[in-house]
Amino acid sequence: MKLSRYEQETIVNYNAGEQTATLYTRDKAVMRKLDTLVADFPNIYKMIKQDKVSKTYSFPKSHVSYRKPRVLNEIQREQARKYMQKISSSEP
Repeated sequence: MKLSRYEQETIVNYNAGEQTATLYTRDKAVMRKLDTLVADFPNIYKMIKQDKVSKTYSFPKSHVSYRKPRVLNEIQREQARKYMQKISSSEP
């Protein structure tokens, strides 16, 4: 079944009273990432439900992360630009 981009949602749910978060997703890319975590860390990440278009996972809510945006100065931006040009020019 093909889902529209809008229908490929991901919902993370947790509350202050529990230590576990649940993640519901219909996004195949998110599923692949979580399936890898389930395979690599089965004592931490668990797939708890699955149907034709979605999967639900559980894991410690301490693994939910919020990050501030990365800010580059002009020197760092120029170094990154040159590095990407080097990588792009060396590809077959």
